[in-house]
Amino acid sequence: MPISMYDASVAVFQARLKALGGVLAAGEQNATERKIDPSVFLNARLAPDMFTLTRQVQIATDHAKGAPSRLAGREVPKFEDSEASFADLQARIAKTLDHLATFSAADLQGSEERTINLKVGGRDMAMPGLQYLFNYATPNFYFHVTTAYDILRHNGVPLGKVLFIRGH
Repeated sequence: MPISMYDASVAVFQARLKALGGVLAAGEQNATERKIDPSVFLNARLAPDMFTLTRQVQIATDHAKGAPSRLAGREVPKFEDSEASFADLQARIAKTLDHLATFSAADLQGSEERTINLKVGGRDMAMPGLQYLFNYATPNFYFHVTTAYDILRHNGVPLGKVLFIRGH
């Protein structure tokens, strides 16, 4: 049975965002236990030229809400990027999951060939939906989810692979 664009996008984003929520919950709990101001983790980055934990989560959710929207020919919802706490980040994930729940497999049927137009780094890009999903949206999503995990792990939060995969 061939995999559908829905299964390759919405279902994957939903599972990984739920797991990211678990990772963030572990980070918040660890900050509390160690009496660390949560903003230390939220503003942490792996290298000076990389984004903070907060921004990593914002970008991950942007890809998760953007990919199926574009594939279905819908407008991508705009989020304000104003999150300043773990609770705000969890709310953003919940809002993204709510958006993802509005899609059905039928909404993405045939999107493999739909031309996806993007502006990336000031450049206009166009590619077929399958190429966009597998070579742009999904790799970017995983990069930012993994970097969020890595920032917390680097700051001493005892995370493991199971939490990254399952979220609990």
